[in-house]
Amino acid sequence: MAWDVVIAGGEVVDGTGRPRFRADVAIRAGRVGAVAPGLHREPARRRIDAAGLLVCPGFVDMHTHSDIQLLASPAHEAKIMQGVTLEVLGQDGLGVAPLTDERVEMVRGQVRALTGDPPSVDWRWRRLGDYLDALDGRVAPNVATLIGQGTIRMNVMGFADRPPTEGELAAMQNSIHQGMEEGAVGLSTGLTYPPGMFASDDEIVALCAAIEPHGGFYCTHHRSYGAGALVAYRDSIEIGRRAGVPVHLAHAQLAFPLNRSRSGALLSMIDRARAGGVAVTMDSYPYIAASTYLWAILPSWAYRGGDEALLARLRDPATRERLRHEVEEVGTDGAQGVPVDWSIIQLGAMTVPANRRFTGMRVSEVASELGRRPFDWVCDLLIQERLSSTMVWHQGNEDNVRAIMQHPAHTAGSDGVMVGEQPHPRAWGTFARYLGHYTRELGLFTWEQVVRKMSAVPAGILGFRDRGSIRPGQAADVVCFDPRRVRDTATYERPRSYPEGIPYVLVNGVLAKDRDRHTGNLPGRALRHGHDG
Repeated sequence: MAWDVVIAGGEVVDGTGRPRFRADVAIRAGRVGAVAPGLHREPARRRIDAAGLLVCPGFVDMHTHSDIQLLASPAHEAKIMQGVTLEVLGQDGLGVAPLTDERVEMVRGQVRALTGDPPSVDWRWRRLGDYLDALDGRVAPNVATLIGQGTIRMNVMGFADRPPTEGELAAMQNSIHQGMEEGAVGLSTGLTYPPGMFASDDEIVALCAAIEPHGGFYCTHHRSYGAGALVAYRDSIEIGRRAGVPVHLAHAQLAFPLNRSRSGALLSMIDRARAGGVAVTMDSYPYIAASTYLWAILPSWAYRGGDEALLARLRDPATRERLRHEVEEVGTDGAQGVPVDWSIIQLGAMTVPANRRFTGMRVSEVASELGRRPFDWVCDLLIQERLSSTMVWHQGNEDNVRAIMQHPAHTAGSDGVMVGEQPHPRAWGTFARYLGHYTRELGLFTWEQVVRKMSAVPAGILGFRDRGSIRPGQAADVVCFDPRRVRDTATYERPRSYPEGIPYVLVNGVLAKDRDRHTGNLPGRALRHGHDG
């Protein structure tokens, strides 16, 4: 019987970390059938000449915001073109499932700036399993999802800034139990975003108790990446210890000048926790700029009551001045405890046409051009945009970025936001940037090391034992790249630019990228924890 595909003449970097070796890879029925020399002589429906290429497992993006974009644009070129074959959704507590009829519009409004809300997407699902069904076999990459704690809290409590009642806590736990049974991989939090930020650590421990019996993990965007970063990391690890669940630190970074040279303290903390029995892992993107909602700089109290209450506070002169004082002079919990520097905030997505000319500009530039106080102009912009604006926040530190990515518990995550006129380039460049810039050019990794941290390590965290390596019986998620040419081309000025040097990408044995072009095939599956692998 002929093979479906034979990848011939390349060097296999199999994802396990062992030295690469020359072999052919044969694929049948979506699985790797054989890895050995000489397979190119056997009959195959398609033969790929991989001479000069490295053949490796598909890459796993551990942190994405593609939840709605996958439904709107299922070919998902930004990720397929850089070799991503599995996306992890439901991040930062901001999942889009499960939903209730009463809160669906509230959730749509909350995630719109990150995921978009195109009219082609019908939010008809309510259960998490229904959402996964809407993706299964209808998108190019495989997908898995976390349950968003913020969304669960919104379903039950709206934007209430108070502890849950016993009944409300039980309702949230039951919803998480059901989501895990339907295939979620764990629970995420976004503790600088409402309403997730209103939860205490005790509440989060109680919610993690609902994922523990299912073998899920706790993935946290914690309370500070700035002034309180090390305390926030410590508290996140303690939540995992108390709940008895693995902890995954989302987009791990130490930002702002006050955290220069503090990566050693963070990595020592992680090493001690791992030695003490807490399974701690992390992901990061290989850039020094972050990206999020523009309104995220505001203090948590401003969000009490939801969007309309926040907009009313922005319109009130006395409240606006109080907010300005906290944002510019004190430092808010939303802005990581650091007074805002408007010169490092670059404007992203805009929905009002008249505002789009500001996209890509720094807030300080706009304020100077218009003769306005920066904070007043930002408040007016948020009112006009009804909070649907994003920013690229240039607050990182390259030394910390490099130190964190070299830790053995580290994996790759783009945190890619794919909407707006000028989004962050990380959605288009993360994986090629790890390969080209940090591996070939800077030599921070061997090819074996970088492939392992982008394939086998994240697959293990997710619990998908049949993904993440090139071995017989494994799912045939495969990437072929040229180690001499691979590089990212996406920039802050031109973010939607595809990488070079990654000519072939297969998802479940089907070519999604062939000779540098997206095929239009949609072979991705919705992977369910406890049901797949």
